[in-house]
Amino acid sequence: MSASDHLGRYAEGWIKGDPDTVVSSLADEYVLEDPPAGQISKSGFREYFLGVKEQVQSMGGGGDPFMEITELLTGDQDGVLTAGAWWEILGTPIEGGGLIKVTDNGVISERLTYFAKPAE
Repeated sequence: MSASDHLGRYAEGWIKGDPDTVVSSLADEYVLEDPPAGQISKSGFREYFLGVKEQVQSMGGGGDPFMEITELLTGDQDGVLTAGAWWEILGTPIEGGGLIKVTDNGVISERLTYFAKPAE
């Protein structure tokens, strides 16, 4: 599978809220950096994702689709596909950006950021 195919599958899993689809796109060395949760490995992803879904459901979100991904920008350098995207968990105020790195072996990393309105 190409890096682009892995990225598409990764996005599909997040959009649908399906951790199994996400995991199927991950390289063994995958690390998700989520500021509140820390670093999440491939082996810990399902548990992490189910925790996120619980939190989202408590906020009134978690429907289908689970997430919307927009503003996708990609570039390929030395066999690594890098993607930047804006994401929003539907039905909640949770949104932010992600920087994703992918090879033909799968998604190797994502760094999340969260958007918050300035305090008044």
